[in-house]
Amino acid sequence: MRLFVAIDIDDNIRSRIARFLDGVREFAPDVRWVRPESLHVTLKFIGEKSDDETATVKRALATIAADSFELGFRGYGFFPGARAPRVFWLGSEGGSKLTSLAATVDETLAQLGIPKEEHTFNAHLTLARGGGGSGSRRRNGGGRDHSFQRLQEKLAALAAPEFGTMTAREFFLYQSKLSPSGSKYTKLARFGLRSEAK
Repeated sequence: MRLFVAIDIDDNIRSRIARFLDGVREFAPDVRWVRPESLHVTLKFIGEKSDDETATVKRALATIAADSFELGFRGYGFFPGARAPRVFWLGSEGGSKLTSLAATVDETLAQLGIPKEEHTFNAHLTLARGGGGSGSRRRNGGGRDHSFQRLQEKLAALAAPEFGTMTAREFFLYQSKLSPSGSKYTKLARFGLRSEAK
């Protein structure tokens, strides 16, 4: 099964993002928009694993001891950049505790032979993917993809959106199932974060 580790987001933040998406989706009709119920902050993509390997991953993740933290959602951007956008994302800010949690997950899973991340952790929520997905070359020889152009022009005229702050108290191991209508995510295991002592 296809696995990843992520933090789920609170329903009130999800609702605000859904309203934002309803207001901007028409400006990029040709991209693949993520369903609001699927939004999450990815800590680590694992990939395909057998049932036995999945059980081992669960046991390893259960050993992680980390503190809960505040996680805010505001602003937006494009990967790999605004000049040649392929992914539209929403910013998430969790400070050093979020970065540390992602690093700990990466280190813990590396001990199982799962390759470590090559890129610096960049917390975000993926909202939409342009033609071909986040990493593929475009079929027209690598020229600029204009799928996001109208959306970029519209967003430039608006104030940076704010979606609120939540307390991240847990993270999850998810299974991802690909389908023609988009990926479906199922939570396989929950891992709690320690409450901060007052």
